[in-house]
Amino acid sequence: MAVISAPHELIDTDTYVDLAPVVGRQLHMKCEGMNFGGSVKMRAAVAMVAAAESESLIGDDSVLIESSSGNFGVALSVVAASKGIPFTCVTDRRCNSQTAAAMRALGTELVVVDAPHPVGGFLQARLDLVRTLCAADPRHVWLNQYTNDANARAHYEGTAPQILSAFPDLDVLFVGVGTAGTAVGCAEYMRDHADKVRVVAVDSVGSVTFGGPAGPRLVPGLGASVLPPLFDPELFDDTVQVAEVDTIRGCRLLSSHGMLLGGSTGTVVSGALDWLGRNDPGRTFRTVCISPDMGDRYLDTVYDDAWVLENFGSEGLRPLPGARAPRTTSPLLSRV
Repeated sequence: MAVISAPHELIDTDTYVDLAPVVGRQLHMKCEGMNFGGSVKMRAAVAMVAAAESESLIGDDSVLIESSSGNFGVALSVVAASKGIPFTCVTDRRCNSQTAAAMRALGTELVVVDAPHPVGGFLQARLDLVRTLCAADPRHVWLNQYTNDANARAHYEGTAPQILSAFPDLDVLFVGVGTAGTAVGCAEYMRDHADKVRVVAVDSVGSVTFGGPAGPRLVPGLGASVLPPLFDPELFDDTVQVAEVDTIRGCRLLSSHGMLLGGSTGTVVSGALDWLGRNDPGRTFRTVCISPDMGDRYLDTVYDDAWVLENFGSEGLRPLPGARAPRTTSPLLSRV
């Protein structure tokens, strides 16, 4: 029995889902969203605040400030509320309404950027505003998830060892790349302790992380419009880029089997199935993918038929190839 005295203490929910009945492969999904923040970002938020406290960067009058399009903002809201530290989150208009509402409910002040930077998109615009606000008020403490070593260290010390302990015969690990903290921490750990494990990085089409052109992205989570400073491409054995229509289809595949998970999870699962389809014809690889988030914040986007049809057409409502068909079909799909 686990007993905690504060919500930020709940991070090590070591739960896996065997996806073989759904996808017909030895793919297990590590569920990192079963905490009060609803995502893998709780690990990083807890680690970064703890590091700042140990370095005496947070005082009695400090105000945390951070840039986030969603999950990290909620996670840091949980930690800040738990510790009684004021928090200002700089987000942008792509942040979905449930995420914004969750942060406000936790006492966070939201500052919303309406216009993207002409080159660096919304991420660069948010970063520029954070720097401006920090310069104007010395009480602000910017943890900076994009450059903070504690981000990757949280996964080097926590996520990756858990996976290897549960699956000592692991062949391939699939991990999504956003700020790159989870991906880099896990890849560094496997390099140091299990170099036989191939680590495949999963990114979104429209992200610049792997050198591709910047493009519009409607689903917040993975991907970046500015190269993540923590990212090191040499750590990864392979990469997969997933179109957002396949992110939608991955999410809906999982929800059709009772798993309501977030956009980042749909991207990682779709990327894993794409890679395995090309590299594991015998279906013998033992693999794990990391599910970063839960799906309740995507109900009016990813899981809304009308929104999907408007932005992706009927293709977004069709099942992923090779996956087990769901028992029910979208009523809108039957008419398109």
